[in-house]
Amino acid sequence: MKTVLDFTAPRQADAARLQHGFGVPEKVLQAHSPEEVPAILEAVQRAAEQGQWCVGWLAYEAASAFDGAYAQTVHSAVPGQPLAWFGVHAAPLTAQAAPKPQPKPRPTPPVQWQTALSREQFDAHIARIHAAIAAGECYQINYTAPLSAKLAGAASLNSSALAEGLFARLQQAQPGGYAALVDSGDMQVLSVSPELFFDWDGEQILTRPMKGTAARGQTPEADVLAAQTMRESVKERAENVMIVDLLRNDLSRIAEPHSVKVPQLFQVQALPAVWQMTSDVVARTRAGVRLVDVFGALFPCGSITGAPKRQAMRLIRELESQPRGVYCGALGVVRPGAVAGRIHATFNVPIRTVVLQAGQLSCGIGSGITASANAGDEWMEWQHKQVFLRGLEEAGQG
Repeated sequence: MKTVLDFTAPRQADAARLQHGFGVPEKVLQAHSPEEVPAILEAVQRAAEQGQWCVGWLAYEAASAFDGAYAQTVHSAVPGQPLAWFGVHAAPLTAQAAPKPQPKPRPTPPVQWQTALSREQFDAHIARIHAAIAAGECYQINYTAPLSAKLAGAASLNSSALAEGLFARLQQAQPGGYAALVDSGDMQVLSVSPELFFDWDGEQILTRPMKGTAARGQTPEADVLAAQTMRESVKERAENVMIVDLLRNDLSRIAEPHSVKVPQLFQVQALPAVWQMTSDVVARTRAGVRLVDVFGALFPCGSITGAPKRQAMRLIRELESQPRGVYCGALGVVRPGAVAGRIHATFNVPIRTVVLQAGQLSCGIGSGITASANAGDEWMEWQHKQVFLRGLEEAGQG
Protein backbone atom coordinates (compact mmCIF):
# COMPACT_ATOMS: atom_id res chain seq x y z
CA MET A 1 0.00 0.00 0.00
CA LYS A 2 1.40 3.36 -1.04
CA THR A 3 -0.34 6.73 -0.97
CA VAL A 4 0.74 9.87 -2.82
CA LEU A 5 -0.50 13.40 -2.17
CA ASP A 6 0.26 16.13 -4.72
CA PHE A 7 -2.03 19.08 -3.95
CA THR A 8 -1.87 22.71 -4.96
CA ALA A 9 -1.35 24.92 -1.90
CA PRO A 10 -4.70 26.70 -2.32
CA ARG A 11 -3.95 29.84 -0.31
CA GLN A 12 -0.61 30.62 -1.97
CA ALA A 13 -0.36 32.60 -5.18
CA ASP A 14 2.86 30.93 -6.31
CA ALA A 15 3.30 27.36 -7.53
CA ALA A 16 3.78 25.91 -4.04
CA ARG A 17 2.45 22.38 -3.62
CA LEU A 18 1.68 20.01 -0.79
CA GLN A 19 3.60 16.92 -1.94
CA HIS A 20 4.03 13.90 0.30
CA GLY A 21 4.29 10.15 0.11
CA PHE A 22 2.95 7.74 2.71
CA GLY A 23 3.66 4.10 3.42
CA VAL A 24 1.41 1.54 5.03
CA PRO A 25 -0.90 3.33 7.50
CA GLU A 26 -0.48 2.68 11.20
CA LYS A 27 -4.24 2.47 11.48
CA VAL A 28 -7.22 2.39 9.15
CA LEU A 29 -10.51 4.17 9.89
CA GLN A 30 -13.49 3.23 7.75
CA ALA A 31 -17.27 3.41 7.75
CA HIS A 32 -19.65 1.09 5.92
CA SER A 33 -22.90 2.67 7.07
CA PRO A 34 -24.03 6.31 7.26
CA GLU A 35 -24.32 6.05 11.05
CA GLU A 36 -20.58 5.29 11.31
CA VAL A 37 -19.35 8.24 9.25
CA PRO A 38 -19.51 11.02 11.91
CA ALA A 39 -17.50 8.91 14.37
CA ILE A 40 -14.84 8.31 11.70
CA LEU A 41 -14.49 12.05 11.09
CA GLU A 42 -14.23 12.66 14.84
CA ALA A 43 -11.48 10.02 15.04
CA VAL A 44 -9.69 11.67 12.11
CA GLN A 45 -9.81 15.05 13.86
CA ARG A 46 -8.48 13.62 17.12
CA ALA A 47 -5.63 11.90 15.30
CA ALA A 48 -4.62 15.15 13.56
CA GLU A 49 -4.87 17.06 16.85
CA GLN A 50 -2.38 14.54 18.26
CA GLY A 51 0.09 15.15 15.42
CA GLN A 52 -0.88 12.43 12.94
CA TRP A 53 -1.73 12.69 9.25
CA CYS A 54 -4.94 11.16 7.87
CA VAL A 55 -5.39 10.68 4.12
CA GLY A 56 -8.59 9.32 2.67
CA TRP A 57 -11.99 9.93 1.19
CA LEU A 58 -15.76 10.05 1.57
CA ALA A 59 -18.09 8.60 -1.05
CA TYR A 60 -20.86 10.74 -2.47
CA GLU A 61 -23.38 8.42 -0.81
CA ALA A 62 -22.01 9.40 2.62
CA ALA A 63 -24.29 12.45 2.34
CA SER A 64 -27.02 10.63 4.26
CA ALA A 65 -24.70 10.59 7.30
CA PHE A 66 -25.14 14.35 7.71
CA ASP A 67 -28.80 14.89 6.90
CA GLY A 68 -31.48 12.23 7.20
CA ALA A 69 -33.34 13.81 4.28
CA TYR A 70 -30.43 12.88 1.99
CA ALA A 71 -31.20 9.18 2.56
CA GLN A 72 -33.92 9.53 -0.07
CA THR A 73 -31.67 11.40 -2.50
CA VAL A 74 -28.74 8.99 -2.88
CA HIS A 75 -28.35 5.34 -3.80
CA SER A 76 -26.91 2.76 -1.43
CA ALA A 77 -23.11 2.61 -1.34
CA VAL A 78 -21.12 0.94 -4.11
CA PRO A 79 -20.95 -2.77 -3.17
CA GLY A 80 -17.61 -3.60 -1.59
CA GLN A 81 -16.61 0.03 -1.04
CA PRO A 82 -16.68 1.92 2.29
CA LEU A 83 -18.59 5.16 2.61
CA ALA A 84 -15.51 6.65 4.29
CA TRP A 85 -11.90 5.46 4.43
CA PHE A 86 -8.82 7.09 6.01
CA GLY A 87 -5.30 5.83 6.55
CA VAL A 88 -3.66 7.24 9.70
CA HIS A 89 0.08 7.96 9.50
CA ALA A 90 2.53 9.19 12.12
CA ALA A 91 4.03 11.47 9.46
CA PRO A 92 4.69 11.57 5.71
CA LEU A 93 7.76 9.86 4.34
CA THR A 94 10.85 12.05 4.01
CA ALA A 95 11.06 14.19 0.92
CA GLN A 96 13.77 11.94 -0.52
CA ALA A 97 11.64 8.84 -0.03
CA ALA A 98 8.36 10.35 -1.14
CA PRO A 99 7.11 8.81 -4.40
CA LYS A 100 7.27 11.10 -7.43
CA PRO A 101 5.49 10.83 -10.78
CA GLN A 102 7.67 8.86 -13.19
CA PRO A 103 8.91 10.71 -16.31
CA LYS A 104 8.24 7.54 -18.32
CA PRO A 105 5.44 5.56 -16.69
CA ARG A 106 5.89 1.81 -16.67
CA PRO A 107 3.89 -0.13 -19.28
CA THR A 108 0.37 -0.97 -18.14
CA PRO A 109 -2.50 -2.80 -19.81
CA PRO A 110 -4.35 -0.67 -22.40
CA VAL A 111 -7.75 0.61 -21.37
CA GLN A 112 -10.91 0.64 -23.46
CA TRP A 113 -13.60 2.72 -21.80
CA GLN A 114 -17.25 1.83 -22.17
CA THR A 115 -20.49 3.49 -21.15
CA ALA A 116 -24.05 2.23 -21.06
CA LEU A 117 -25.38 5.73 -21.76
CA SER A 118 -26.49 6.24 -25.35
CA ARG A 119 -26.78 9.63 -27.02
CA GLU A 120 -30.55 9.15 -27.14
CA GLN A 121 -30.70 8.52 -23.39
CA PHE A 122 -28.47 11.53 -22.79
CA ASP A 123 -30.77 13.80 -24.80
CA ALA A 124 -33.83 12.43 -22.98
CA HIS A 125 -32.21 13.11 -19.59
CA ILE A 126 -31.31 16.66 -20.58
CA ALA A 127 -34.95 17.16 -21.62
CA ARG A 128 -36.09 15.81 -18.24
CA ILE A 129 -33.78 18.28 -16.46
CA HIS A 130 -35.08 21.16 -18.59
CA ALA A 131 -38.64 20.17 -17.68
CA ALA A 132 -37.76 20.16 -13.97
CA ILE A 133 -36.17 23.59 -14.26
CA ALA A 134 -39.18 24.94 -16.18
CA ALA A 135 -41.45 23.57 -13.45
CA GLY A 136 -39.49 25.46 -10.80
CA GLU A 137 -38.15 22.30 -9.13
CA CYS A 138 -34.50 23.37 -9.48
CA TYR A 139 -32.16 25.84 -11.15
CA GLN A 140 -29.25 23.59 -12.07
CA ILE A 141 -28.49 19.87 -12.05
CA ASN A 142 -25.02 18.37 -12.16
CA TYR A 143 -25.72 15.33 -14.31
CA THR A 144 -23.12 12.56 -14.62
CA ALA A 145 -22.64 9.07 -16.02
CA PRO A 146 -20.04 6.37 -15.36
CA LEU A 147 -17.38 5.00 -17.67
CA SER A 148 -15.94 1.55 -17.00
CA ALA A 149 -13.13 -0.63 -18.29
CA LYS A 150 -11.77 -4.08 -17.58
CA LEU A 151 -7.98 -4.37 -17.55
CA ALA A 152 -6.76 -7.36 -19.52
CA GLY A 153 -4.49 -9.56 -17.41
CA ALA A 154 -4.93 -7.37 -14.33
CA ALA A 155 -5.48 -10.42 -12.12
CA SER A 156 -1.84 -11.37 -12.56
CA LEU A 157 -0.52 -7.89 -11.76
CA ASN A 158 0.20 -6.22 -8.43
CA SER A 159 -2.68 -3.79 -7.95
CA SER A 160 -0.59 -1.22 -6.06
CA ALA A 161 2.13 -1.17 -8.74
CA LEU A 162 -0.52 -1.04 -11.46
CA ALA A 163 -2.20 1.90 -9.74
CA GLU A 164 1.12 3.78 -9.54
CA GLY A 165 1.68 3.35 -13.27
CA LEU A 166 -1.83 4.45 -14.15
CA PHE A 167 -1.64 7.41 -11.77
CA ALA A 168 1.61 8.60 -13.34
CA ARG A 169 -0.04 8.57 -16.75
CA LEU A 170 -3.03 10.50 -15.48
CA GLN A 171 -0.74 13.13 -13.96
CA GLN A 172 1.09 13.47 -17.26
CA ALA A 173 -2.23 14.06 -19.01
CA GLN A 174 -3.50 16.52 -16.38
CA PRO A 175 -0.73 17.93 -14.18
CA GLY A 176 -1.24 20.24 -11.22
CA GLY A 177 -4.51 20.56 -9.35
CA TYR A 178 -5.32 18.39 -6.37
CA ALA A 179 -3.91 15.00 -7.33
CA ALA A 180 -3.77 11.99 -5.04
CA LEU A 181 -3.32 8.25 -5.18
CA VAL A 182 -4.94 6.62 -2.17
CA ASP A 183 -4.40 2.88 -1.79
CA SER A 184 -6.78 1.20 0.64
CA GLY A 185 -5.56 -2.30 -0.21
CA ASP A 186 -8.78 -3.56 -1.78
CA MET A 187 -9.12 -0.53 -4.05
CA GLN A 188 -7.03 2.34 -5.33
CA VAL A 189 -8.34 5.86 -5.96
CA LEU A 190 -6.43 7.80 -8.63
CA SER A 191 -7.53 11.44 -8.63
CA VAL A 192 -6.18 14.26 -10.76
CA SER A 193 -9.00 16.59 -9.81
CA PRO A 194 -8.54 20.28 -10.64
CA GLU A 195 -11.21 21.32 -8.11
CA LEU A 196 -10.73 22.30 -4.48
CA PHE A 197 -13.61 21.35 -2.18
CA PHE A 198 -12.40 23.16 0.92
CA ASP A 199 -9.26 24.18 2.76
CA TRP A 200 -9.79 24.74 6.50
CA ASP A 201 -7.11 25.65 9.02
CA GLY A 202 -9.43 25.34 12.01
CA GLU A 203 -10.45 28.99 11.77
CA GLN A 204 -10.49 30.22 8.16
CA ILE A 205 -12.17 28.18 5.44
CA LEU A 206 -11.85 28.53 1.67
CA THR A 207 -14.03 26.85 -0.94
CA ARG A 208 -13.39 27.18 -4.69
CA PRO A 209 -16.29 25.80 -6.74
CA MET A 210 -15.62 25.07 -10.41
CA LYS A 211 -18.48 25.79 -12.79
CA GLY A 212 -18.11 26.89 -16.40
CA THR A 213 -16.25 25.01 -19.14
CA ALA A 214 -14.90 25.73 -22.62
CA ALA A 215 -12.73 23.66 -24.95
CA ARG A 216 -9.16 24.89 -25.47
CA GLY A 217 -8.48 26.55 -28.82
CA GLN A 218 -6.37 24.93 -31.53
CA THR A 219 -4.19 28.05 -31.93
CA PRO A 220 -2.94 30.59 -29.36
CA GLU A 221 -5.35 33.17 -30.73
CA ALA A 222 -8.30 30.77 -30.65
CA ASP A 223 -7.33 29.70 -27.14
CA VAL A 224 -7.35 33.25 -25.81
CA LEU A 225 -10.71 33.83 -27.50
CA ALA A 226 -12.16 30.64 -25.96
CA ALA A 227 -11.17 31.77 -22.47
CA GLN A 228 -12.54 35.27 -23.02
CA THR A 229 -15.79 33.94 -24.46
CA MET A 230 -16.30 31.65 -21.48
CA ARG A 231 -15.54 34.43 -19.00
CA GLU A 232 -18.12 36.71 -20.67
CA SER A 233 -20.74 34.02 -21.33
CA VAL A 234 -24.07 34.73 -19.62
CA LYS A 235 -24.73 30.98 -19.42
CA GLU A 236 -21.36 30.07 -17.86
CA ARG A 237 -21.45 32.96 -15.38
CA ALA A 238 -25.00 32.10 -14.34
CA GLU A 239 -24.00 28.46 -13.84
CA ASN A 240 -21.08 29.57 -11.67
CA VAL A 241 -22.94 32.13 -9.56
CA MET A 242 -25.75 29.70 -8.74
CA ILE A 243 -23.24 27.43 -7.04
CA VAL A 244 -21.44 30.34 -5.40
CA ASP A 245 -24.73 31.37 -3.82
CA LEU A 246 -25.37 27.79 -2.70
CA LEU A 247 -21.94 27.58 -1.05
CA ARG A 248 -22.38 30.95 0.61
CA ASN A 249 -25.53 29.57 2.18
CA ASP A 250 -23.84 26.30 3.18
CA LEU A 251 -20.89 28.12 4.76
CA SER A 252 -23.21 30.37 6.76
CA ARG A 253 -24.23 27.30 8.79
CA ILE A 254 -20.76 27.14 10.39
CA ALA A 255 -19.50 30.70 9.92
CA GLU A 256 -19.30 33.62 12.27
CA PRO A 257 -21.95 36.21 11.36
CA HIS A 258 -21.11 38.43 8.39
CA SER A 259 -17.82 36.59 7.70
CA VAL A 260 -18.88 34.84 4.47
CA LYS A 261 -17.25 36.66 1.55
CA VAL A 262 -16.63 36.15 -2.19
CA PRO A 263 -13.18 37.70 -2.79
CA GLN A 264 -12.82 36.28 -6.32
CA LEU A 265 -15.52 35.65 -8.88
CA PHE A 266 -15.25 34.14 -12.37
CA GLN A 267 -11.56 33.26 -12.37
CA VAL A 268 -10.37 31.38 -15.47
CA GLN A 269 -8.21 28.28 -15.00
CA ALA A 270 -6.34 26.55 -17.84
CA LEU A 271 -6.40 22.75 -18.04
CA PRO A 272 -4.86 20.73 -20.89
CA ALA A 273 -8.15 20.14 -22.73
CA VAL A 274 -10.54 22.74 -21.30
CA TRP A 275 -10.81 26.14 -19.68
CA GLN A 276 -12.67 26.10 -16.33
CA MET A 277 -14.20 28.93 -14.33
CA THR A 278 -13.78 29.09 -10.55
CA SER A 279 -14.81 31.44 -7.75
CA ASP A 280 -13.62 31.74 -4.15
CA VAL A 281 -16.01 31.71 -1.20
CA VAL A 282 -14.42 32.21 2.24
CA ALA A 283 -15.54 32.45 5.85
CA ARG A 284 -14.33 32.40 9.44
CA THR A 285 -15.74 29.39 11.26
CA ARG A 286 -17.37 29.72 14.65
CA ALA A 287 -15.58 28.59 17.80
CA GLY A 288 -16.06 24.92 18.51
CA VAL A 289 -16.71 23.89 14.91
CA ARG A 290 -15.36 20.39 14.24
CA LEU A 291 -14.45 18.59 11.03
CA VAL A 292 -17.73 16.68 11.15
CA ASP A 293 -19.57 20.02 11.31
CA VAL A 294 -17.74 21.28 8.21
CA PHE A 295 -18.78 18.19 6.29
CA GLY A 296 -22.28 18.44 7.71
CA ALA A 297 -22.61 21.95 6.30
CA LEU A 298 -20.90 21.50 2.93
CA PHE A 299 -21.11 17.86 1.85
CA PRO A 300 -21.61 16.98 -0.90
CA CYS A 301 -20.15 20.00 -2.67
CA GLY A 302 -22.81 22.05 -4.43
CA SER A 303 -20.79 22.12 -7.64
CA ILE A 304 -21.51 18.42 -8.21
CA THR A 305 -25.16 18.47 -7.11
CA GLY A 306 -26.83 21.59 -8.43
CA ALA A 307 -29.28 23.94 -6.77
CA PRO A 308 -31.28 23.77 -4.62
CA LYS A 309 -29.10 20.96 -3.34
CA ARG A 310 -31.69 18.57 -1.90
CA GLN A 311 -34.04 18.71 -4.87
CA ALA A 312 -31.12 18.49 -7.28
CA MET A 313 -29.93 15.33 -5.56
CA ARG A 314 -33.40 13.78 -5.84
CA LEU A 315 -33.36 14.31 -9.59
CA ILE A 316 -29.80 13.00 -9.82
CA ARG A 317 -30.91 9.76 -8.18
CA GLU A 318 -33.80 9.50 -10.65
CA LEU A 319 -31.54 9.98 -13.68
CA GLU A 320 -28.40 8.16 -12.56
CA SER A 321 -29.04 4.44 -12.14
CA GLN A 322 -26.07 3.61 -9.91
CA PRO A 323 -24.11 5.15 -7.02
CA ARG A 324 -21.27 7.56 -7.76
CA GLY A 325 -18.95 6.22 -5.06
CA VAL A 326 -15.76 8.20 -4.48
CA TYR A 327 -16.49 10.21 -7.64
CA CYS A 328 -18.09 13.52 -6.56
CA GLY A 329 -17.44 12.78 -2.87
CA ALA A 330 -14.36 14.25 -1.14
CA LEU A 331 -10.71 13.18 -1.08
CA GLY A 332 -7.93 14.76 0.90
CA VAL A 333 -5.73 15.09 3.95
CA VAL A 334 -6.27 16.14 7.57
CA ARG A 335 -3.01 17.05 9.26
CA PRO A 336 -1.70 18.93 12.31
CA GLY A 337 -2.31 22.66 12.03
CA ALA A 338 0.19 25.49 12.32
CA VAL A 339 -1.34 26.36 15.69
CA ALA A 340 -1.02 23.74 18.42
CA GLY A 341 -4.23 21.81 18.95
CA ARG A 342 -5.68 22.81 15.60
CA ILE A 343 -5.95 20.79 12.42
CA HIS A 344 -5.59 21.66 8.76
CA ALA A 345 -7.92 19.87 6.33
CA THR A 346 -7.65 20.08 2.55
CA PHE A 347 -10.04 18.13 0.30
CA ASN A 348 -10.63 18.04 -3.41
CA VAL A 349 -13.87 17.28 -5.22
CA PRO A 350 -12.93 13.95 -6.85
CA ILE A 351 -13.78 14.68 -10.44
CA ARG A 352 -11.30 13.46 -13.11
CA THR A 353 -10.93 10.50 -10.78
CA VAL A 354 -10.45 6.80 -11.57
CA VAL A 355 -11.09 3.92 -9.16
CA LEU A 356 -9.28 0.61 -9.58
CA GLN A 357 -10.83 -2.42 -7.91
CA ALA A 358 -10.59 -6.13 -8.76
CA GLY A 359 -9.14 -5.42 -12.19
CA GLN A 360 -11.93 -3.00 -13.07
CA LEU A 361 -11.61 0.74 -13.67
CA SER A 362 -14.44 3.21 -13.18
CA CYS A 363 -14.63 6.95 -13.81
CA GLY A 364 -17.48 9.45 -13.90
CA ILE A 365 -18.01 12.32 -16.32
CA GLY A 366 -20.58 15.07 -15.96
CA SER A 367 -21.55 18.72 -16.26
CA GLY A 368 -23.89 21.32 -14.83
CA ILE A 369 -27.17 21.64 -16.73
CA THR A 370 -29.10 24.90 -16.64
CA ALA A 371 -32.13 26.17 -18.55
CA SER A 372 -29.92 27.49 -21.36
CA ALA A 373 -27.90 24.27 -21.75
CA ASN A 374 -27.97 22.62 -25.16
CA ALA A 375 -27.79 18.82 -25.30
CA GLY A 376 -25.39 18.81 -28.24
CA ASP A 377 -23.02 21.27 -26.57
CA GLU A 378 -23.12 19.36 -23.27
CA TRP A 379 -22.36 16.09 -25.06
CA MET A 380 -19.32 17.70 -26.66
CA GLU A 381 -18.24 19.09 -23.26
CA TRP A 382 -18.26 15.55 -21.89
CA GLN A 383 -16.00 14.44 -24.74
CA HIS A 384 -13.54 17.25 -24.00
CA LYS A 385 -13.50 16.38 -20.29
CA GLN A 386 -12.58 12.77 -21.10
CA VAL A 387 -9.36 13.75 -22.88
CA PHE A 388 -7.33 13.16 -19.70
CA LEU A 389 -8.15 9.44 -19.99
CA ARG A 390 -6.49 8.99 -23.38
CA GLY A 391 -3.13 8.33 -21.79
CA LEU A 392 -4.60 5.20 -20.21
CA GLU A 393 -6.07 4.04 -23.51
CA GLU A 394 -2.56 4.13 -24.98
CA ALA A 395 -0.89 2.77 -21.85
CA GLY A 396 -0.04 -0.61 -23.34
CA GLN A 397 2.35 1.12 -25.73
CA GLY A 398 4.39 2.43 -22.75
